[in-house]
Amino acid sequence: MGSPVRARPGMLGRLSMASTADESSPGPVLRVAQQVPRTEAEGPGHRFALWLQGCPLRCPGCCNPEMFAMERGPLVTVDALAARVLSTPGIEGFSLLGGEPFSQPGPAADLCERLRAGGLSTMVFSGYTLAELKAQANPDVERLLRALDLLVDGRYEKDLPETRRRWIGSSNQVMHFLTPRYSPEDPTFTAPNTAEVHFVEGRLIINGWPALADRLRP
Repeated sequence: MGSPVRARPGMLGRLSMASTADESSPGPVLRVAQQVPRTEAEGPGHRFALWLQGCPLRCPGCCNPEMFAMERGPLVTVDALAARVLSTPGIEGFSLLGGEPFSQPGPAADLCERLRAGGLSTMVFSGYTLAELKAQANPDVERLLRALDLLVDGRYEKDLPETRRRWIGSSNQVMHFLTPRYSPEDPTFTAPNTAEVHFVEGRLIINGWPALADRLRP
């Protein structure tokens, strides 16, 4: 996928199996790859970051090739995800990465609508451009776009590392301010890019700016 998603392969922080979908927990589900409950490397402020499994774009040099396959990762209900995110203290927003979030647009829209109604800002990193997404004329894609405050779009180009704009993986990508909640004039958006190291449920996750995150990996 083209957006700046990066984590050490094989070391995925997953939701507990108690949250996965089964016959007793109906409703929309998302195929999940990993989570970081509190990060400053995936958007403004402290955010809950969730990576979805599956990406048809498969950008060369993507930091998460293990998230390409559509059939991997547990299915987790939107209800369980929303409850977990909304119960996380001290966060101002939610960031959805992948994989490709727009490969699961209906449940992703359900989740982002719930979280924004709960007071959180919403942000998605997508390998599709905004023009490509609008051209799909898919009601679920359109609903997900309406549920977002921020969108980072475009394929990840490993030979075009972005060094000046925060939370942007490669220089061809664009950050779209879809609501007035954030402003491109805010100095937060021009601060240096960062990478972080987390232990989530006993697993090591390195997330943040791809060029720096790669250097931190053993």
